[in-house]
Amino acid sequence: MSTAVSPARFRGRVALVTGASRGIGFAVAERLVAEGARVCVTARSAGPLAEAVERLGGPRHAVAVTGKADDDAHRAEAVERTLDAFGRLDVLVNNTGINPVFGPVLDLTESAWRKVFDVNVLAALGWLRRAREAWMGEHGGSVVNMTAVAGLKPATGIGVYGASKAALIHLTEQLGQELGPHIRVNSVAPAVVKTRFASKLYEDREQQLTADYALRRLGTPEDIAAAVAYLASDDASWVTGQTLVVDGGLTTVGGGI
Repeated sequence: MSTAVSPARFRGRVALVTGASRGIGFAVAERLVAEGARVCVTARSAGPLAEAVERLGGPRHAVAVTGKADDDAHRAEAVERTLDAFGRLDVLVNNTGINPVFGPVLDLTESAWRKVFDVNVLAALGWLRRAREAWMGEHGGSVVNMTAVAGLKPATGIGVYGASKAALIHLTEQLGQELGPHIRVNSVAPAVVKTRFASKLYEDREQQLTADYALRRLGTPEDIAAAVAYLASDDASWVTGQTLVVDGGLTTVGGGI
């Protein structure tokens, strides 16, 4: 699917994209670079992250910091490295998310709940706090959180993940109010996107699944990257505290994940 790209929309700006070695995170970083940004990308594995930097055009365009999103020392290092490499931080994309458990919510342990919320909610808050302290508090900026349709409606088997995304949607609204007018905070809520992360949701049943989508297809990482780029850009300069649903029409026809 081709999408129009402006090579100048992010010229002179710098973004930090978490969970960006592949999938949606990489597509977001790639889109921002294509529109003129320089980026810092993070992920847990050094090898795939180094490959991502090369695909993004090398160190002139991208740097990488390896670590876990729920480790505050990693967050501090990534923000510091971004400023050291590029001198500023205009855009933060909280893309990192986990969904390590499947099943009814009452069957899952409290430790599983804590881990999901630590990564999907508290880490996003921690990244924003670091970005604000280091740059955005004084200079302004834009934050885009990656939420999910599962945070808007129940989804069989992924209730803990959905609850964490519902919390992140509310946090987006709260922070949009608290951090204006200088920092905008928005989120994107995809339905099922064809990535390795979501593969268990669509493998062997893609045709059946897409019957519930008005557009009759699953999303691509590029679909989500285009939405993130809009919210991060000045085109959305009067938008904050909002969640943009990008779901192929799933929620409008009452379908379920």
